[in-house]
Amino acid sequence: MEKEKVSSGNIIDWSVLSRLMRFVRPYKGRFYVVVFLTIAIGLLSPVRPMLIQYTLDKDVANGDYMGMLWMIVILLGMLFIQSIAQYAHTYLSGWLGQQVIRDIRTKLYDHLVNLRLRFYDKTPIGRLVTRTISDVETLADVFSEGLAAMLSDLLQIIFILAIMFYTDWRLSLLSLSTIPLMLISTYIFKEKIKVAFNDVRNAVANLNTFVQEHITGMNIVQIFASENHEAKKFREINKEHRDANLRSVLYYSIYFPVAEIIAAAGIGLLVWYGAKGVLQEEMTGITIGKLIAFIMYIQMFFRPIRMIADRYNTLQMGIVSSSRILNLLDDQTDVQKNGTHVPEHIRGEVKLENVWFAYNEEEYVLKGINLDIKEGETVALVGATGAGKSSIINLLNRFYEINKGEIKIDGKDLREYELGHLRKNIGVVLQDVFLFSDTIYKNISLGSEEVTEEMVWHAADLVGARKFIERLPGKLNYNVMERGSTLSVGQRQLISFIRAMVYDPRILVLDEATSSVDSETEEMIQQATDKMMKGRTAIVIAHRLSTIQNADKIVVLDKGEIKEMGKHDGLLLQDGYYAQLHKMQYKEFV
Repeated sequence: MEKEKVSSGNIIDWSVLSRLMRFVRPYKGRFYVVVFLTIAIGLLSPVRPMLIQYTLDKDVANGDYMGMLWMIVILLGMLFIQSIAQYAHTYLSGWLGQQVIRDIRTKLYDHLVNLRLRFYDKTPIGRLVTRTISDVETLADVFSEGLAAMLSDLLQIIFILAIMFYTDWRLSLLSLSTIPLMLISTYIFKEKIKVAFNDVRNAVANLNTFVQEHITGMNIVQIFASENHEAKKFREINKEHRDANLRSVLYYSIYFPVAEIIAAAGIGLLVWYGAKGVLQEEMTGITIGKLIAFIMYIQMFFRPIRMIADRYNTLQMGIVSSSRILNLLDDQTDVQKNGTHVPEHIRGEVKLENVWFAYNEEEYVLKGINLDIKEGETVALVGATGAGKSSIINLLNRFYEINKGEIKIDGKDLREYELGHLRKNIGVVLQDVFLFSDTIYKNISLGSEEVTEEMVWHAADLVGARKFIERLPGKLNYNVMERGSTLSVGQRQLISFIRAMVYDPRILVLDEATSSVDSETEEMIQQATDKMMKGRTAIVIAHRLSTIQNADKIVVLDKGEIKEMGKHDGLLLQDGYYAQLHKMQYKEFV
C-alpha cells in the first residue's frame, strides 16, 4: 500500500486561511461576537493585578477597610464578568467550528458523489474517509482552540507588557530577562511538534486506508491464508502511528517543565530585586503592592506564551487539513459535467460512432466502436474477459467519458443529457450486487422521495420477487445488513432487478446478471428479464450464450474491437469468433 505523504508547508498559509474563512460568512454575526469577546478577555485579565496593587498600597497600607471591601466587590464582579465572557467565548467558538465543519463536510461529500468512477479507481477509499472525517474534524480546533484562542493570548501579552512598562520599566526589564530562553525553547518545541503532528496525520490516513481495504477484502485474505502476513503489515503501520504519537508526547513532556523552570527563574529574579526595593521604598519607588502585581503579571505573561506554542501547531494542523480538503474540492478533473437536456420521453435509440476509450491514456480498451441499436431492440455483447463489454456499459451511463467519438441517445449527444434524468432512464443490473446496510425499501429507492411503496411492489411483481419479500420479517422494511449478507445471492440479484425497474427505464442493461445464481433462480430471473425487456431497448452482457440466442443482434467483441455482428444462427454459419465461443460452451448447454 502506498503511504500518504503530506508536507505541512508554511505554518500559516494565509491563502488557505482566507478561503477557510469564507465558510464563516453565513455565521458572521456570531463570529464578530467571538472576536469582541476575545478582545474583552484580553483586556480584562491584566486589570486584576492593577486593582490588587492599588488595594495593597492604598487601602491596606492606610487601614481603609471600606475601600478594601469595595475593591473585593469590584474584583469579584470582574471575575464573574470574565467567567461569563470566557464561557460565551468557549461555547461560541466551538459552536462556530461545528457549524463550519458541518458545511465543509457536506460540501466535500457533495463533491465526492459527483466525481467520475475514474477518480475512485486511482484513490484509496480509506484516504477519502480520512479527508471526510478526520481532516474535517481537525478544522473544529482551528476555531475552538486555534485562531481565536491564539488571538486572545497575543492580546493578553500585548496588554500585560504595556501595563508592566507603564507601571515600572525596571521591574519589567528584569521580569522579561528570561524571555530569550523562553522564545528559543518555544521555537524548538514548535518545530519538533509540527513534524510529529504531521507524521501523526499521515499515519492516521495510512491506517484508515489499510483497515478499510482489508476489512472489505477480508474474504481474499482468508481464502489465501494471508492473515499472518496482513497482520504483520498492520502492526508495522500501527507501530508508525504509535511512534509518531509518542514523539509528540515526548516533546510536550520536555517543553512544559522547561517553560515552568524559565518562568520560575523570572519570578525568582523579580522577588530578589523587588524585595530589596521594598525595603528601600523611598529610594526605589517599589512597594509591596507593585511587587505582588508584577509577580501576577509575569505568571500571566508566560502562560499565553506556553499556550501559543501548542495552539500554533493546532492551527497549523488545521491549515494542513484545510489545504488537503481544498485541494480535493479544487480538483475538477474528474467532476462529471452535467447537461441540461431533459426530454419528456426517451425512445431508447442508442448509437456509438467511432468510440475510442482508455482507462489509462493511450491504453485503449475500445477502438473505433460503431454500433447502432434501434428502439426496442435487444442487443447482446459477447466476448472474452477484457474484450470491452462492460466498458461500453460504463460509457453509456457516463461513469467514464469517452476519449474520442460520440455516443447518442435518440440522436442527442449523451453529454447533453441531465445526468439524473439519463440514469433514471437506463436501468442497470450488475453482476456484483451491492446492497447497503438498510431496509429493502431504502436499498431500492436509495432515499428518493419519488419512489413510493406502490412503485416498488409493482416492480417486484414484474420481476417475480413479491413472494420472497413477503416471506421476510417486515417485508420491505427488512434490514438486509451490510452488502446484503442476510440474503442469498439470488435474492440480492432480484432486489437489484427491482431497483433497476422501479423508474420504468426505457433502456435496460444486464451485465452478467445471471452468472452468479443457481439454475432455478436463473430460470426465474430469465422469465423476469423477458417481461422486463418487452417494449424496451435492452443491452445484455452474458458469458452463457444460451441466454442470448434470441437477441435481435449479437455483437462479438475482441480486444476492444467489434469482430462480428448478427443473429445467433447467422454467426454460427460464419464459423468465426462467435462459433468458437459457442463450441467452447456447447457441451454445457447441449
